[in-house]
This record gives sequence, structure tokens and C-alpha cells, in this order.
Amino acid sequence: MGYSLRIATFMILDSIIVITAIFFSYFLLHPTLAVYSLPTLILSAITLLISHHIAAYYFHLYDRVWSVASVSELLTIAYSVTISVGTASIMQYTLQKDVYFRVMAVTWMIHIIAIGGSRFALRIFSERKLLSVHQQTYRALIVGAGQAGIVLAKQMRQSINSDLIPIAFVDDDPNKQKLKVLDITVQGTIRDIPKIVEKYAIDHIIIAIPSLKKTNIQSIFEQCSKTKAKVKIMPSIEAVMTGKLSVNEMHEVKIEDLLGREEVELDMQSISEKLTNNTILVTGAGGSIGSEICRQVMKFKPKRILLLGHGENSIYQIDMELRQNGTIGTEIIPLIADVQDRYRIFNIVADYKPDVIYHAAAHKHVPLMEYNPMEAVKNNIIGTKNVAEAADTFGVGYFVMISTDKAVNPPNVMGATKRFAEMIVQNLAKNSETKFAAVRFGNVLGSRGSVIPLFKKQIAQGGPVTVTDPEMTRYFMTIPEASRLVLQAGVLADKGEIFVLDMGEPVKIVDLAIKIIRLSGYAENEIGITFTGIRPGEKMYEELLNENEIHKEQIYPKIHIGKAKPDESNVLNDFIDSMYSKDISQLKNDLFEITNKKESIVAITNK
Repeated sequence: MGYSLRIATFMILDSIIVITAIFFSYFLLHPTLAVYSLPTLILSAITLLISHHIAAYYFHLYDRVWSVASVSELLTIAYSVTISVGTASIMQYTLQKDVYFRVMAVTWMIHIIAIGGSRFALRIFSERKLLSVHQQTYRALIVGAGQAGIVLAKQMRQSINSDLIPIAFVDDDPNKQKLKVLDITVQGTIRDIPKIVEKYAIDHIIIAIPSLKKTNIQSIFEQCSKTKAKVKIMPSIEAVMTGKLSVNEMHEVKIEDLLGREEVELDMQSISEKLTNNTILVTGAGGSIGSEICRQVMKFKPKRILLLGHGENSIYQIDMELRQNGTIGTEIIPLIADVQDRYRIFNIVADYKPDVIYHAAAHKHVPLMEYNPMEAVKNNIIGTKNVAEAADTFGVGYFVMISTDKAVNPPNVMGATKRFAEMIVQNLAKNSETKFAAVRFGNVLGSRGSVIPLFKKQIAQGGPVTVTDPEMTRYFMTIPEASRLVLQAGVLADKGEIFVLDMGEPVKIVDLAIKIIRLSGYAENEIGITFTGIRPGEKMYEELLNENEIHKEQIYPKIHIGKAKPDESNVLNDFIDSMYSKDISQLKNDLFEITNKKESIVAITNK
């Protein structure tokens, strides 16, 4: 229906209701008696008609979308009717010093019922029409009968794109039990989810509690995992109310939602001072961590961001992504280069003069580096040495190296090369104007080489999921969280500190596998879990720093500072100078000897 036709239809409908209502009211009250004069009634009807249309225009009664009408729309009808009836009553009193109170009261009621009913009939018709066009619908249980749950239920019913039908609510509020919200009953609490799902044949469970902390999501998921219903989360009520998110965009519960970790709050002002309007170089920019650092850096509107990487495809992808979602005024420069190429790295730093370097380029796969120790040394040690010395030579303000928890007492080549790289950075920091630092953290969910993609692939193939050992544990962190903390640690860099990110509690890999199986809609016995044994170079348990190497106090929320003293630079240089003359066995032995020494501990002052 076009706008003009819509206005005309509502005006004609309301005119008929308003003109006839007062006569109908009079007939109801006085069907046989001529109590009031006919001219006064006719004049009252005309006054009602004129004042109603004026009030309707003022309150936009004709140009509202009544298919989604709610209490606020009903109130506008009440305001308009009250004004028109009040105006007619004043007219009656002015003409004959009398008001037809009972007639006008009944007229007011008829106006509310008839006009309001005509509008809400459109909503009922619209909802029934939407239900009829859905080809296939799924029954949904909404966790949370608060404002967010109500908004979600409304959108499910009103959206033509939604294939979800709200069947029931669950809420832990005892005052809401057995009550109806939008004709949907609160059937129980979170503990009742399994039996409610079975009783009402629920297909989807949607968690609609935006204020819910991640530490509480796991307890809800434990109940949901006892069912075969798919579980989704409504991220925020604002996203739905502003139209940024539709029902079909409710995201499924992810493994990071079950880690019980809250988002880290950054010191935005300090980071902005280092990044805004400056030139930032990110090595390994095409990798999981490097690309996310680029995304986070772009939020601070740098003058220029240099995307350095060895693989052209990964650099092309992050380059295109940043250009599509980029900030106006930020120059994006993709650079294909190998950190092992000292001449190329020095030229890049000399030409572009970056203010901050985030060094994320590295070989990180533990078993693979056990088979290729020389490549690990060349990339992780020589590559870091080249970039760090270029930063020192050309006066880069800040240099932040991405390290790993595997650098602690390293039993494997990858961890040993990263600890060696840390020592290079620490030694350079002693006499450099560049502020150096290294940042250690554990496994990153979703990164290349992470167990998560492997588990998902194995589940998609029908299983089994392979886990090395039932007792193996790891620290986990999401890619965005790790990247944000890297930016924050960079602000604190000064004299070669090793910053350690608080990774929370370690997680058993087998428990992680079970959660991913359940998130995929299966039980453990349907997919199966096979234990394959520890791979070359792997630890059973990871550690970020031992008690003697870390200040217990955090210098910033979720960031500790280490106290490990490095070997002298001549020891490191001797290893580098002679590495090509060593066989693989000798290379590994010398590497482990340097990186596993019982280091003397020196305090580094907290900032």
C-alpha cells in the first residue's frame, strides 16, 4: 500500500468511526428517549471529527507501521481520542452549559476499541501472514526472559527472514516462573533446559542475556550440551534494536565463549599516543597473530602501516581486507620480504622509518621444527636479529617481539629459538635508544596450527578426534585478546622486558575436544576420541614463567613482567657465527645448552 493511499484509507476509516460513535453511544444509553438535542449531537460529531484528525496528525497516527505496533502506539491512539473527546465536551459546555458525560465516556471507549482494534488487526494479519510464508520453521527456546529475550522473540515473530519460532523461555528469576511474555510461557530455570527441550521438541536454544559474563556461559552450555538442540548466542540487545543484527545472525556458541575469560580493557590513550599518525611495521603480517595485530592497529588510525611477509597470498589477503575495512587517511603498504634477508630488512626500515615494529614473523610449529632445526634457527633467531638490529640502527621508537610460553625451559627447537631471540632483544636493549620488549603467551585459538581447526575437520569427517595424551594441558587465548595485549605491552616497553600475558587457567586438551564435539551437536561416543601419544618436542604441561622469573604483581591487568637475565651477547654471537659448521645434532645440543641455563634472576622495576 502506497503512502498516499495508506493515509487516505486510515482517514476514511477513522472518520466513519468518529462520526458514528457518538450516535451509537447515545443509542446504547437512550434507545427510546430524546434526552439530548440532535443539533448538539451533530455538532459534537463534527467537533470530534476535526479535533481527532488534528490530534492524529500531531501524534503521527496515520504514518506509523502498525504491523509492529506495541504499547507506545496504543498510547498515541489514547492521546488522540482523549483530546478529541475532551474538545467535543468543551464545545457542549460552551453552547449549553452542559456536558453529555455518559455519552462522551462511551464514545471515548468506542473510539479506543474501534480505532485501536483496526490498527492491531493489521499486526495480527501481518504475523499470521509471516507464519504462512515460512517454508520451514524451527522451534526455539530462549534463555533469558528479560528485555533482550523479549526483543529477540518479537523479531523472530515479525521477521520474514527468520525461520525460528519462539516456543518457551527459561529464566532463573523465581518471580517470572510460569508467567507469560508475549504469550510465551517461562517454563522453568536453566537447570530445566534438558527436560524442556525434550518436552517441546526444541530445535534451537538461544542465549539472550547480554549482561552474562563468560564465566557463566559455561554453566548454561553444560545444560544445553545434554540436549541435541543447536545453541546460539545473542551478542547484544543494541545490535538487534539498531538493526545491525537480525535473528539469522545469532552466532553459534564458540569454544572461546567457554574459556571463562572476560575481554581485556586497554589503556586507549597510551596506545593511541604510540600509534595514531605514526608509521607501524608488522612482520609476519599475513599470519594469524600478525594479521590481527594489523586489524587492531588500524583502529588507532596510523599514518602508515607496513604489511611485511614472505607469503604473497597471505599478504595480499590482509592487504585487501584492510583496504576494504580501512581507515581513511591511513596508507597501507604491502611488502614481500624475508626476515632472513638482512639487506632487504635494513633497506625497508631505512626507507620507511617506522615508529613502532611488531615482530610476529616466526616458525611456530613444534613437531615440524624438530625435523627442521636449521630453518627454525634461521627464521626465528637470524630473522629476529635482523629486524631488531635494523630497529636499533635506524632509531625505531618501539620494538615488540611476539614470543611464546614454549620459550620457558625449552625442550624443543621452536621454544629454544624463541628464547634465544628473546635474549638477542634483551641484549640490544641494554645500550639502545629503541625501547625493546618481548611478549609471551600460550596457544591462540583459531591460529594456524591450532588444535581447533583440526578437531573441527575430524568431526566433519565423522571422527575420531585425536588427542596426544589425556593429561596434556595448554594455556589458551583468543587471537583478538592476544593481539590487544601485545599492543598494551608495547606501550610498557623500555629495557628489554619480557612481558607475560595472564592466560588464565590451563585447559586439558581432552576437555577442549569434548566441548568442541558437543558444540558440533554430537555426543563423545558418536565421534570418539583417540589418544596418539606425545609428538617430538612436546611438553605435557606448558608454563609461562616459573615462580622465580616473574613478578607476582601485574603491571597492568593480565600483564606480568619477567625477570630473566640473558646470556652475554658474545655467547649468542659465537653460536650464530658457527651454526653453519655444526651438524644437526650439535646445533640442537648447543642451542639447548644456551637456552636452558639456570639463569641468575635480577629484578626489573615495575612501572
